Amino acid sequence: MSEQHTLPPQHQSQQPGREGQMSPPPQSAAKDYVGSGRLQGKKALITGGDSGIGRATAVAFAKEGADVAIAYLDEHEDARRTREMVEAEGRRSIAMACDVAHEQACRDLVDSVIQQWGGLDILVNNAGEQHPRDSIEDISAEQLLRTFQTNIFSMFYLTKAALPHLPKGGRIINTTSVTAYRGSPKLLDYSSTKGAIVAFTRSLALSLAKQGILVNAVAPGPIWTPLIPSTFDEKKVESFGGHVPLGRPGEPDEVAPCYVFLASDASSYMTGQVLHPNGGEIING
Repeated sequence: MSEQHTLPPQHQSQQPGREGQMSPPPQSAAKDYVGSGRLQGKKALITGGDSGIGRATAVAFAKEGADVAIAYLDEHEDARRTREMVEAEGRRSIAMACDVAHEQACRDLVDSVIQQWGGLDILVNNAGEQHPRDSIEDISAEQLLRTFQTNIFSMFYLTKAALPHLPKGGRIINTTSVTAYRGSPKLLDYSSTKGAIVAFTRSLALSLAKQGILVNAVAPGPIWTPLIPSTFDEKKVESFGGHVPLGRPGEPDEVAPCYVFLASDASSYMTGQVLHPNGGEIING
């Protein structure tokens, strides 16, 4: 399918992007989502929880009865809004600015949640960054390291910090990407991290199975989040998502139910698996 024009052309000059500057705004408020108590009394930590998929998941978790802590880099206004949305559902919320690329920051993040709430049931490793380059020759050592630190090293750091606190039946949910399966010629380092996340998910699931902790992942396709206008130029944004069979980018609200499912008892016989909300791409993953 040839690419279609699906969005107004736009670009943001800084990463991470800001949801408040996007037009149209992503559908990440879970307005039509009706909870049924599937996560009642649970405590969740979501990285990259200020906007996009992270925000939509935070709100959906809250609608299902969970208290939700979010971690974010420096998008203070987006994070404040997400916290308000969680609390509007009658649940507790914490918003913490930190750089999950660093192990001590991840330790401090988990420690803060434990100190304030006394426990943790669900860890969602969702933070990520990407920097397109035309050739592998254009990827600096600094960019390569930074992308791996944010996208996959952080998952090791956070899992290590959270594991002593996760009970039997606890959940770890990792965000990978369709690019882990089909590749992306201009996102070599990003796609490599996403492939690593798939292997990490499968291996960690085997490692923690006897402890009763379930580890799964979600591999979104083209989803309209702040990462898109802050990554690509106006022309690329205008056609973003038009190549998939459904002919449009997905909304964060269309991805969040995958995380709810994997966090709930409905997925009690699944571990080491990946869900694929990607607009119809067949990737055999």
